[in-house]
Amino acid sequence: MAERKSFLLRIDPRVLEAVQRWANDDLRSLNAHIEYLLHQSLQRAGRLKPISEQAASEPQAGFSESETGRPGGDAASEPL
Repeated sequence: MAERKSFLLRIDPRVLEAVQRWANDDLRSLNAHIEYLLHQSLQRAGRLKPISEQAASEPQAGFSESETGRPGGDAASEPL
């Protein structure tokens, strides 16, 4: 799981109440809903890669090509 960081947020009480109601309607905690809203906003603005792109850019688990002698390195990809 990704590391989480804590920080203090000063917020207008009316905004906080509205977000809390929305979180309750969606059966989320206030914290989870704020994170969800920020994540959506960042993706729409093009400032955060979608999760599928992030996963594709991360190295895959398994054997390297040098360990298997085959491109892609997956020892189980071809039958013996």
